[in-house]
Amino acid sequence: MTTTAPVPSPAPSPSPDRLAARDLHLRYGDRTVVRGLDLELPGGAVTAIVGPNACGKSTLLRGLVRLLAPAAGTVTLDGADIHRMPARALARRMGLLPQQPVTPEAVTVEALVRLGRYPHQRMLTPWSAADQAAVEEALRRTGTDALRDRPVDQLSGGQRQRAWIALALAQDTDLLLLDEPTTFLDLRHQLDVLDLVTDLHRDAGRTVVMVLHDLGQAARYADHLVVLRDGELAAAGPPGEVLTAELVERVFEVPCRIVPDPETGTPLVVPLARR
Repeated sequence: MTTTAPVPSPAPSPSPDRLAARDLHLRYGDRTVVRGLDLELPGGAVTAIVGPNACGKSTLLRGLVRLLAPAAGTVTLDGADIHRMPARALARRMGLLPQQPVTPEAVTVEALVRLGRYPHQRMLTPWSAADQAAVEEALRRTGTDALRDRPVDQLSGGQRQRAWIALALAQDTDLLLLDEPTTFLDLRHQLDVLDLVTDLHRDAGRTVVMVLHDLGQAARYADHLVVLRDGELAAAGPPGEVLTAELVERVFEVPCRIVPDPETGTPLVVPLARR
């Protein structure tokens, strides 16, 4: 009796939308902010970049979306150097919500969101049904469809942030980068924005990279943490493995305990009382 050896299953292909940096140096003038960074961000996941003030979080995000050219090293998207990609092609792959975006004067929510279709436009090509459908879907997903005719500068902080996220969604990219999307928002609106990010990841399959300040929120909402300190990588990995009392004290200079979040079981940072 003969037996047939089992045919090995092919290795699973890596998830798309993988951003990576190799020996990345980013600087403003003579001041180096990010130095020698080696990093890979998983595709199909939510990544939170955290660290103390002025450690290079927003600078890193600018480098990952080609708003800041590297002084040395490379940034790749699925193995391709982003600085060799045509600008429109890159804009169709990744969308960005910058920190404190400047709203054009008197523009309505719908007019703002329509700007997200720019990478898909061509000379002499009229606005299409597909363009409008993308705008309608972005308005619906962000809960801003009822605000479409309101001037953006008359909205509350949470509403305004949702309108900007809608612009990024209308760009129709699988990779979304958010620079401090909860800054200046009260707790309710912070959670609204982070719940929206979760829905976009779970329901629409978006890969998300966001800069956050709150470690508990980062651990609750992210699959992957990147911790920076003085422009260098201090740690990276799942929140449950990365966020330890030793790391928080070393990076943030805050003695603490790490306890399970009573709602989610994710790591929660509790600073020690001053003696």
